[in-house]
Amino acid sequence: MLAVQDVRLDPGSRRVWRGEREIRLSRKEFQLLHALMARPGDIVTRGELMADVWQTSFYTNSKTIDVHLGWLRRKLGDDPRSPTLITTHRGRGLRFESSADTVAS
Repeated sequence: MLAVQDVRLDPGSRRVWRGEREIRLSRKEFQLLHALMARPGDIVTRGELMADVWQTSFYTNSKTIDVHLGWLRRKLGDDPRSPTLITTHRGRGLRFESSADTVAS
């Protein structure tokens, strides 16, 4: 079980909770969240996400990640204008914040 902030992820059962509320995710949304939560506080590059989630060594279109990230943020209730869970670091990648106090750079 992974737990960061108020999000829990169970890789074995492929289940996710925010607080006490269970959240239903698609396979790719779950894999994206797992890839980010496995490294809380670390920036994960788009290349790493494409390899981990989409099993490809290249990414043809960053929109793939952006679209899934948008769906994931919406389901988690993470405001894309002021995210506290998953932050975007331009030119570097994405990070699952280990604390809600962290501000995106």
